[in-house]
Amino acid sequence: MRYEFRITGHVSEPVSHAFPELSEFPASRQTLFFGTVTDEAHLYGLLGRFRDLGLHVEEMRRLPD
Repeated sequence: MRYEFRITGHVSEPVSHAFPELSEFPASRQTLFFGTVTDEAHLYGLLGRFRDLGLHVEEMRRLPD
């Protein structure tokens, strides 16, 4: 399953390295992360990492395979 996560604001390079399994793309007033999520535990783990790093997930959506 592929997912996209829209994060509020610009995410610094050191913080983005906390998500090696995701690709990062800066957008206007947001940072997009996208990539393959292996299962539900992985998805919740990513969301927990975003939270622990103080990042606000504005939107999360599953992408077509």
